[in-house]
Amino acid sequence: MEGAKQKQRPLTVMAASSSSQVAAARGMGVGMANPLAEWKDRVKSLEAGLRAWMAKQPVHVEAAVSTAVGAVQGAALGGLMGTLAPDGGAALPVPPPPLGADPKALASFKQAQALAGGPLVQARNFAVMTGANAGISCVMRRIRGVEDVQGSMAAAFGSGALFSLVSGMGTPNPVANAVTTGVAFAVFQGGFFMIGQKFSQPKSEDTYYSRGRNMLQSLGLQNYEKNFKKGLLTDQTLSLLTDSALRDVKIPPGPRLLILDHIKRDPELTRAN
Repeated sequence: MEGAKQKQRPLTVMAASSSSQVAAARGMGVGMANPLAEWKDRVKSLEAGLRAWMAKQPVHVEAAVSTAVGAVQGAALGGLMGTLAPDGGAALPVPPPPLGADPKALASFKQAQALAGGPLVQARNFAVMTGANAGISCVMRRIRGVEDVQGSMAAAFGSGALFSLVSGMGTPNPVANAVTTGVAFAVFQGGFFMIGQKFSQPKSEDTYYSRGRNMLQSLGLQNYEKNFKKGLLTDQTLSLLTDSALRDVKIPPGPRLLILDHIKRDPELTRAN
C-alpha cells in the first residue's frame, strides 16, 4: 500500500504542477489580451490628441508640424524603396551619359537619375515631396476651412514642383520642367480626389456636427460650419455655447446672437448634452 501511495504522489504532484502552469498561462493570456488592439487604441488616441492640439495652434505652427511629420514619413518610405531595389540600391540601372550629348539627352539622363537614386537620394526626394504636400494641404485647409479638390491640387502642384527641382530633373530648364511636373501632379491628384469623393462614404467626423449643421442651415448660416469644425464645437457642446466661445471661432456678432437665441429656444438643442 505504501508503495502504491508513493507511486501516486508523483502523479499528484505532476497534475498539480500542470494545473498551476495552465492557470498561470491563462492569467498571462488575460493580462495580454489583444495587445494589437490596445496598441491601435493608443495610437488613435494619440493621433486624436495631436489633431486637437494642432487645431488650436496658429497656421504656421500646424503647417510646420505637418510638414515635418510628412517629411519623416516620406524619407522612411523612400529609404526603404531605395534599399529594397536591385543593383545596390538603385531602382533602375542607369548607364553613364554619352560624351557630347545634347541638352535634351542630358535632361532625360537627369530624369532617369532622379528615379534611380540610392536610399539616401530616394529618402531626400520623397521627404521633400510628402513634406511639401502635407504642409501645403494644412495651409489650404486652414484657409478654406475644408479639404476640397482645390486644396488637394494646390498641394500636389507644390510637391511636384519641389520634387522636380530637388531631384535635378528638367536640365537645362528646371523651372519650366518644375511647372510641368507640378501641373501633372495636380491633375492626377485632382482626378484621384474626385474619384475618391464619389465612391467614399461620408466622413465619420461629420456625424459629430450633424445637429449643429442642421441648426446653421435653418438659420441661413451654413457658411459658418467650417468655424464650428475649426473650434471642435461638436453637437455635445451646443448646450454649452457662449458668446465668447463663438467669438473665439471668429463668428460675427449678428450670427452669434442668432445662434445663441436659437439654442435657447430649441429644447432638443438644450438637451444635446
